[in-house]
Amino acid sequence: MSHANAALTPRHRLKVAKLVVDDGHPISEVAARFQCSWPTVKRWAERYRAGETMQDRSSRPHTSPNKTPLHVVKRVVSLRLRKRLGPVQLAALCGIAPSTAHQILKRCQLHRLSYTGLLHG
Repeated sequence: MSHANAALTPRHRLKVAKLVVDDGHPISEVAARFQCSWPTVKRWAERYRAGETMQDRSSRPHTSPNKTPLHVVKRVVSLRLRKRLGPVQLAALCGIAPSTAHQILKRCQLHRLSYTGLLHG
């Protein structure tokens, strides 16, 4: 969804694309008319040619090539449950960054140690 102050709403993006693709207007002229950059006009024209939607795309990546391997995640979770260590100690034992250990614990909902098992009494 485009924001309230967007220069080109989906309806205007379609107008821009049609002017360039269907009517043959130069990209620079259309950019000046709609007060946006020529790469923006070119982007919407190319999407229109490809038959794609004029809506905003998600910025979420399709893949995560640097994702923490599953065996490391399992090791962090296992050590957390067995030894009740914090993210800094877990990171040192597993060879990862403390922030990574903390993110793994948060994702597995193990980021807070309960106090019930700590009191002997």
